[in-house]
Amino acid sequence: MVNLQTTDVDVMIGLECHVQINKLNTKLFCGCSSDYHDDPPNTHTCPVCLGLPGALPVINRRAVECGIKVALALGCKIQEETLFYRKNYYYPDLPRGFQISQYDFPLATDGIVYLEKDIKRGIRINRVHMEEDPGRLVHKGAIEEAKYTMVDYNRSGMPLLEIVTEPDLRSPREARQFLNKIRNILEYLDVFDGDLEGSLRVDANISINGGDRTEVKNISSYKGVEKALLFELNRQKNVLRRGKKVEQETRHFDETRGITIPLRTKEAEYDYRYFPEPDLVLMRLGGWIDEIKESLPELPDAKRERFLREYNISEIHATILTSDVHLADFFEAVASRIDPGICTSWIADVLKGELNYRGIKVNRIAKEDFIELMQLLVEDKITDHGAIEVIRTLLDHGGDVKEIVSEKGLLKAEIDETEKAVNEVIKEFPAAVNDYRSGKKEALNYLVGQVMRKTRGRADPEHANRLLLERIEE
Repeated sequence: MVNLQTTDVDVMIGLECHVQINKLNTKLFCGCSSDYHDDPPNTHTCPVCLGLPGALPVINRRAVECGIKVALALGCKIQEETLFYRKNYYYPDLPRGFQISQYDFPLATDGIVYLEKDIKRGIRINRVHMEEDPGRLVHKGAIEEAKYTMVDYNRSGMPLLEIVTEPDLRSPREARQFLNKIRNILEYLDVFDGDLEGSLRVDANISINGGDRTEVKNISSYKGVEKALLFELNRQKNVLRRGKKVEQETRHFDETRGITIPLRTKEAEYDYRYFPEPDLVLMRLGGWIDEIKESLPELPDAKRERFLREYNISEIHATILTSDVHLADFFEAVASRIDPGICTSWIADVLKGELNYRGIKVNRIAKEDFIELMQLLVEDKITDHGAIEVIRTLLDHGGDVKEIVSEKGLLKAEIDETEKAVNEVIKEFPAAVNDYRSGKKEALNYLVGQVMRKTRGRADPEHANRLLLERIEE
């Protein structure tokens, strides 16, 4: 009987991340526009990306430069020479009957990515290679029982980078962390928009206790990768518990039902009959590398270290602020005008929380508006409660900071108004006053809350607290 407690299952996970380089104007081997996402099916095609006889591919130089940039950011060794191959297989979304990819001579090899600053174990990158994206299949219903399937070739020929890891990941959660780190790096490089459909798709390989691996194909979301691997981990454990052998196969993840289903037995490399693409010449990359290396932007880990050093903020705040390049730029713009000691928590905690709740990006709020709001806090003209109300209004409806403050009456209450509210609360809630006097200290929080209610959140809570204590203890 196999003992398969969670703690003693040896999990090995490797990922093949297919990253669409979608910050270009054209596809990888033709002049078709790459801006196809909101357009009708099959309207961004030409003889090259449809694989028509006699149509010849021409390499997009900028796509190769973006690939080198990504490989350098992942710590890879760029190959001096790289070559395209034909990867032969038949599938309806592959109009030529083969995919132009790379095989023996990939763009780069031997990289490493560290998930956390204090985790010395890195995730090794086996290779980074370029290939063209197939088209998109749209199934009518669940894949295993679809009545028919439609094909959209708008995506066919888009430039892809395949980032292949060694089987160094040890849990589904760690796989999701890795993908988040990869996405962060790609967005800093400005080669990739992760919000576009199909921009990052993952084939995940998982095995336990040294057994055969299963590949789960074409997972299209970060949460989906974690869920698919969790299901596969439990499925393989159950197979072994029943005394059976895990078969090497390719499976599909049904995100609706949260399960994987068999697709086919796993192909071997020889099944693809790789041979060099005769219509594309060998590329020599040596002369590009130094120039591209000099153009690399500050990457997330380096930016986090600089934020810690320059702004004297906490490790957790530095990590949050650099987790999104746009949030990091937003913070630096605000911190250039407002004391970082004040604006850091407002951006990393309050604003980031409001953005996450709404599922929106920081570009929803103008930097100048946020700076103006922070200035009101610095000048003690608005309470924290009022500032949060302004942020929510700006995110939901937009507007002008001064007008929002005026219309909602959010300027901090005058001293005499707060004193009036305190006197009224003491008269209206004698039981709470007596509770405090008898030793129930939490009653004071209740009384402060009543003062805040009367002033519609405009009173300074510390000032209200102080006034209440003075009145109660007279």
